[in-house]
Amino acid sequence: MARRLTDHSVLTFDCYGTLIDWETGIWDALQPLLAANPTADPPRRHVLDAFDRFEAAQQAATPTLPYPGVLECVHRSLAEDFSLATSAELDAAFGASVPSWPAFPDSADSLLYLATRFDLVILSNVDRAGFAASNARLGVDFDAIYTAEDIGSYKPNPANFEYLLEHLATDLGHSKADVLHTAQSIRHDHVPARRIGLDNAWIDRQRRSEAGESVHQDGLPAFEHVFFSMAQMVTAVEDESHTD
Repeated sequence: MARRLTDHSVLTFDCYGTLIDWETGIWDALQPLLAANPTADPPRRHVLDAFDRFEAAQQAATPTLPYPGVLECVHRSLAEDFSLATSAELDAAFGASVPSWPAFPDSADSLLYLATRFDLVILSNVDRAGFAASNARLGVDFDAIYTAEDIGSYKPNPANFEYLLEHLATDLGHSKADVLHTAQSIRHDHVPARRIGLDNAWIDRQRRSEAGESVHQDGLPAFEHVFFSMAQMVTAVEDESHTD
C-alpha cells in the first residue's frame, strides 16, 4: 500500500515540466528560428518530440556542458533536422531562453502551501543561473537546490539521485524514507528514482495515465501517487491533514 503524502517530510522536485511549463517555453523560444524560415511549418508536437531526443543525446554526450550550451547544440540539431537555416545568434538566443519559460499557473500557490508542511528541494537539469530566474517565477524559498551544474551530469544518470540523497542527509538531515520525489518526466525522473528506491508522485500534466497507458506497462514505472496538477496534489495533502 502506498504511503500517505504526509508520511514524508521532504518533497524533491523536478522543475521543468513539473513547475515550469517547459514545452511552452521551448516552443516560444523557437519562434525566431521559425520566423527566419517563413516557408517552414513543422508541427509543434513533432518539434517538441525531436527536442526531447536531441536534448537526451546531447546531455549524455556532454554531461558537464552547462545547460545553455546544451540548448544551443539542440537548437542547431533541430534546425538541421527540420531543414531550417539558423545562425550563431539564433542558437545563442535559444540557449539563453530558460529565464523566459513560464511557470504553470498553479505552481507558485501550490509551493507556498506545501512549504508549510514539507521541506522543498529542487533536483534540476539546468544550471544555477537558469534556475534562479525560474525560481523568481515560483515565488518560494527552496530548502535546497541541486542542479546538473553542481553534480556534473544530467538526469537520468543515477549519479544525480545519489548526489541528492547524500546531500539531503548532510545538508538537511533527511533519510531516503523521508523523500517523495515529485516530477512529470518519466525518463528523467521516475525511472531512476524508482531504481534507487524513492517513493514518487507523478504530476501527470499530459494525462498519460488516462490515455490507456497502464502504470505497469509501456515502460512506465510504478507510482505511489498520480496527480494531474500541483493544485490536485495540494488538495490531497489538505484532505490527509483533515483526517489526522
